[in-house]
Amino acid sequence: MANYPQLDDQVGVWKLKEVNNAVSGGYWRNAGTKGIYGGSYTGPAGGTVIDQIILATAGNATDFGDLSVGRGKSGGLGSFTRCIFVGGQAPGDSNVIDYINFASTGNAADFGNILAAGYGMGCTSSSTRGIISGGDAPGIQNVIQYIEMASTGNAADFGDLTQARRLPASAGSPVRAVTAGGQPSDATNVIDFVTISTTGNATDFGDLNQTTKANAGVSSSTIAAFGGGQEPYDTVEKITIASQGNAIDYADLSVARGYMAGLSNSVKGVFAAGDTGSTSNVIDEFNITTGGAFTDFGDAQAAKGGVMGNTAAHGGLNDGYQGTRIAPIPTGLGVGQRALQAGGFAGGQTTIEQFNMVTTGNASQFGNLAVGSYELSAMSNTTRCLFAGGEAGDDGDTDRIEYVEFASQGNGADFGNLLEAKDGITGGSNQTRGLTAGGTNPDHVNVVEYVTLATLGNGTDFGNLSSTRRHAAGVGGQTRFIVAGGDVSNTQTNIIEYFTIANTGDATDFGDLTAARNVLGGCNSTTRGIIGGGKEGSSGVNKIEQVEIATTANSTDFGDLTAASQRIEATSNNISGFFAGGSVPGLSNVIQKITIASAGNAADYGDLFSARSDAAISSNGHGGLS
Repeated sequence: MANYPQLDDQVGVWKLKEVNNAVSGGYWRNAGTKGIYGGSYTGPAGGTVIDQIILATAGNATDFGDLSVGRGKSGGLGSFTRCIFVGGQAPGDSNVIDYINFASTGNAADFGNILAAGYGMGCTSSSTRGIISGGDAPGIQNVIQYIEMASTGNAADFGDLTQARRLPASAGSPVRAVTAGGQPSDATNVIDFVTISTTGNATDFGDLNQTTKANAGVSSSTIAAFGGGQEPYDTVEKITIASQGNAIDYADLSVARGYMAGLSNSVKGVFAAGDTGSTSNVIDEFNITTGGAFTDFGDAQAAKGGVMGNTAAHGGLNDGYQGTRIAPIPTGLGVGQRALQAGGFAGGQTTIEQFNMVTTGNASQFGNLAVGSYELSAMSNTTRCLFAGGEAGDDGDTDRIEYVEFASQGNGADFGNLLEAKDGITGGSNQTRGLTAGGTNPDHVNVVEYVTLATLGNGTDFGNLSSTRRHAAGVGGQTRFIVAGGDVSNTQTNIIEYFTIANTGDATDFGDLTAARNVLGGCNSTTRGIIGGGKEGSSGVNKIEQVEIATTANSTDFGDLTAASQRIEATSNNISGFFAGGSVPGLSNVIQKITIASAGNAADYGDLFSARSDAAISSNGHGGLS
């Protein structure tokens, strides 16, 4: 096995194929292997001792230092650098937040305070933000709080759980924080979640198989496992974090207990100490990916319950080459393999689907939009996909822009706002900028606006189309954004025009389609734009046409779709183009593929998760990227 370099061990040669194999195989080294847990509800003033273990190797815990205030039943959060302890009982309720640095040993330092003194909160985090859910402060709470982990300061209000409770378990991915079980008045089986980068109330996820409290959670970036609890239980259940649904029975602790600490990296879950009816010193472990029976890891320094802590390698932390949470996803020119399609008419206006552009097969669920809509637009670079505008059902048009990270399955987060609410928008992008053109609200508009994809923010005026227009196809090259067809005041047009993405300004004439049509789809390699489907008059068409992006000229025939399709969307990598969904005239779930460099007809590639039209689609490898 090669000595793969890490940020804490920068030696060796980075061979991407070997890195990918190591990550996929689960033996890529973890930058953060230290597990920290502290406190206890035993003793007259609560426990102060902090234990440490090394997750990569089994063995007994050793001394790390002491909490600033002895207490138990607190919450634990972890970033790449810090372990943070939240609230607890000492034996009275505490509002203290304190922290240690993983890299050193020593006593905890003051971080700030939670909103009210309390205990029994469920805690998890991304690499930047800690989420603190529920608790007893005093009385059972539904409040969700958050802290920014790189700084120090007091917690702020985030929103509310779907059910007030204390002593739940929390775990998560870089995108979602999931809270399971707990005690409203008696134990519950409720699971709910929030999107970490936003604020707002929790959404129902599903249910555990058994009601439980004082359980613990661990996670990779894709799987969360919730185990143990009082009365006591030995059951461990799992969920797939990016989806929704009920948990499934997955593993069994070596010793049934509750009030324990859950510690994990992307491969291993460890449960430390706890209460079996009396306090326990047991530390046991299992493989998060496969489940099964727990095995002995070692012993805590002393028998204790109500402990809490975290690691610098849990599944909520951002990826890169710092752990094995997600296999590296090839990105950029010609090699990006993930396509995302979101929203749409029928079929689930909030659903975000994904499919692989290299391997034939059906789409699967990636996450959900916060605001479901149809006739929206998409833009993307190699790391991030944005979905903008659209009609949000009875709420009318929206100006919302949401984003997701290709590497992390999960729900859309707020990016900013368009200049105005509108639907029927055309989108395109290169690596730096995303552009949206035209649309209606309620009249047709000619406005073109842009966002900088790497930076959250609102749309900025870019220029204007030659006329008001909606339902056009967009082709986003590295230097040009091409807008083709659409309808001008409900009259279909054959106009093709373009913008130079780096320079704001109005449209320049490019040429004409072979016929006027709207509700069509566009995609491209670095050199060639492909425009397919749509409606001519009142009928859908199966036409596919091509343009050379660097020239100005009329489109020419490329081939045919598998069926006449309107309200269809398209995306690509630098080799293949994909047309997905649409109306034929009934809603379609078909994904079709073409080879961009070679004129010819489309072939069946797979199926969407749900039949839909008027969706938005983009990828992390389209021809506009470098």
